[in-house]
Amino acid sequence: MKFIVSSSVLLKNLMNINGVVATNPIVPILENFLFRIEDGTLTVTASDLQTTMTTQIPVDASETGAIAIPAKLLLDTLRSLPEQPITVNINTDTFGTEILTDNGRFKLSGENPIDFPKIPAVNKNQSVELSSDALLSAVNNTAFATSTDDLRPAMTGVYLQLNSDNATFVATDGHRLIRYRRTDIQTSASTSLIIPRKALSLLKTSLPEGVDVKVELSQANASFVFGSTQLICRLIDERFPDYENAIPTNNTNVMTIGRADLLNSLKRIMIYANRTTHQIRLSMKANSLTISAEDLDYSNEANEKLLCEYEGDDMEIGFNAKLMAEMLSNLSAKMISLEMSAPNRAGLIIPADKEENEEILMLVMPVMLNTYA
Repeated sequence: MKFIVSSSVLLKNLMNINGVVATNPIVPILENFLFRIEDGTLTVTASDLQTTMTTQIPVDASETGAIAIPAKLLLDTLRSLPEQPITVNINTDTFGTEILTDNGRFKLSGENPIDFPKIPAVNKNQSVELSSDALLSAVNNTAFATSTDDLRPAMTGVYLQLNSDNATFVATDGHRLIRYRRTDIQTSASTSLIIPRKALSLLKTSLPEGVDVKVELSQANASFVFGSTQLICRLIDERFPDYENAIPTNNTNVMTIGRADLLNSLKRIMIYANRTTHQIRLSMKANSLTISAEDLDYSNEANEKLLCEYEGDDMEIGFNAKLMAEMLSNLSAKMISLEMSAPNRAGLIIPADKEENEEILMLVMPVMLNTYA
């Protein structure tokens, strides 16, 4: 079996799906890309059993066949090559693979493609089409807040609720919660599912801007098709926490401030915070915010005053500066509102200037002010 393809085109497509390949996979065959040629089209598949990605590339080939080729070795070879047509010769009996360039020959050993896991079938229960820009915005605003605790698997992914009015994406790690809602994504029937964090990270790195994405959902899997690429992931079969009850409603203390001003001040002050708790103190009075931190272990302390608009009672509240700064970094709004009810209740970060068709709410849990260490 032989085919001819552009080295740069092949490399670009392989890089789009390489994130699926695990460093230490459960099954050794998963260290490989599966190459399959049919009707002049090369389909390359990468899988870790939970997530599968495929990409299709038109090639110059007259035969059909398949082989599993070591992913790292192939990628390292392609990265080192200048742009040129390359010829790939494959011995389907021994699975030996030979890459011929303008002035070189590279020989590597492949594996039997029959050992590679089959692409999971998505028995379509529901489908929706949306723009890649809308999906990227949803991923960027939520995926960073998922939990890394495998003992709470429901929180290691993003919860998606689809209905006839909007689509709501929710992520939480127990210390913060992000609710991102879009009114330009709608379905005829309501459904909910939890998409794993790894699948969302792969979408973030491989989704091009300005293309349509077709999403197909079944009871166990979700499929995302964009351009010549498809991502199929196994959904998390767990019950997501009742997040609506965690969002406080009666927030009479409201501070409005420039997002960049608050973020930059947090980054400066958190340098002096306790290295374990990252705790900072917000003291709010009329049109004034004081941010302070101290680390008694090293006798370090810092404070800074900022102008703001504040309505409500004079108030002091503690937050984890690291979590808060990460949340603010993922927003693009120029102005944000911090809504609070009491020092021991969660605060809500809401963009004051939001984009059309989207609504963002970020909840951050307070830390007790008497826990400076």
